[in-house]
Amino acid sequence: MQGNNEKESAKAQYQRMTEQPVSVLIRQLSAPTIVSMLVTNLYNMADTYFVSSLGTSASGATGVVFGLMSILQAFGFMFGHGAGSNISRQLGARDAASAKHYSAVSFYLSIFAGLAVLVLGLVFLNPLMRLLGSTDTILPYARTYAFWILLAAPAMTSACVMNNILRYEGMAFYAMLGLTSGGILNIFGDALLIRGFGMGIEGAGISTAVTQYISCVILALPYLRGKTRSSLSPRYFSLDFPVIGNICLTGTPSLVRQGLGAVSTMVMNNLAGGYGDAAVAAVSIVNRVVLFLNCVTIGIGQGFQPVSAFNFGARKYSRVKGGFFFSLKYAEGIMVALGVLAFVFAPDIIRLFREDPEVIAVGTPMMRLQCAGIVFSPLSVFGDMMFQSIGKAKTSAFLATMRRGILLIPSALVLNALFGLNGLEFSQGICDVLTGLVTLPFVAAFLRHLPADGTPMQRGHRAKAS
Repeated sequence: MQGNNEKESAKAQYQRMTEQPVSVLIRQLSAPTIVSMLVTNLYNMADTYFVSSLGTSASGATGVVFGLMSILQAFGFMFGHGAGSNISRQLGARDAASAKHYSAVSFYLSIFAGLAVLVLGLVFLNPLMRLLGSTDTILPYARTYAFWILLAAPAMTSACVMNNILRYEGMAFYAMLGLTSGGILNIFGDALLIRGFGMGIEGAGISTAVTQYISCVILALPYLRGKTRSSLSPRYFSLDFPVIGNICLTGTPSLVRQGLGAVSTMVMNNLAGGYGDAAVAAVSIVNRVVLFLNCVTIGIGQGFQPVSAFNFGARKYSRVKGGFFFSLKYAEGIMVALGVLAFVFAPDIIRLFREDPEVIAVGTPMMRLQCAGIVFSPLSVFGDMMFQSIGKAKTSAFLATMRRGILLIPSALVLNALFGLNGLEFSQGICDVLTGLVTLPFVAAFLRHLPADGTPMQRGHRAKAS
């Protein structure tokens, strides 16, 4: 009886992913993802908000430790997207056994990676904080905050995996529950420990660590209750090197994207440190706010990814193309409106986090330039995500390196050397525009050469797309 129910559930999910109008499906899948992304980043901003009351140096520490969190997310997203893309395509091809194997392997690898970062981070805590851009006055705050983030490392990496697999299975609602529950609890935890108990930045670290483990448990419940086609059971785990290689290859764009995010944060913090703690605090605040705005784009993209992967596996290429164009139009309309609002009210937004004239003076032009650039963000984000979801790892990895690596880091160094602080303020917005323009021809060529539905991908097209 249980086997029949599982088959009926799988059949219903297959029909939903391959027959429901893509506009409706992407809205359904992206809505909970957008909510979870907004809440997750809201609690990151809550850390910045509550910690900012402790002073400019403490506020700068949240930006420094954000680089450490990006490193952890790099491993989590690599295993999560690497497994999720394969799982979705395997389910599209009606191969549930392989989906279970991919999910278990990625889950346990993410825990091992989190433990490795935990141990190495604690051993080299001071050099790591210096590397991520800590000044002498920021270092004591950064050390304290980072200690608790490192203790939560296995939870952060494994939660990324479970969240992304749920999304790729088309179960974004369960993913939203796990992330939003932890995010909301963290906001209350910050208020209680920082303001109520007067624990300072250590309170922010403890709150974040505890709520990361709570999120991890909540995300595991659908797997443990048999609601998913994938599995976390140890019996599906093995050191299957072709599977591990496929997960890592497919997930490499996420590793590159998040890893370079950590490197670019480190570079920006180090360059800003030359102008004082106020500049580091401004970079931290602006990056958190712009990342919050970009949650809409990323959420819609994460709703599009399972549609793209599943239908590519089912050879319904017209749905891949239709899903991409719908997502692009949907996101652009929202991001233009948000960008205009943030551009106009940039000083007021920064003032919410830090009532410091120097922080506001540095942060305002930086935010306004990035608001102009986020209009181009949906094109670059969706292009990268589409190629990753269908297994075109080389193209996705290249596009992932554009903003955070190939363009941003050299631009920040050169513009800072030529124009000082003004150059640093402008670098990120300029790179957003350039990344969108670089992505455009790759997306146009791929979509133009997609075959008719039901047709196997030809070798020549596959090479060209990759």
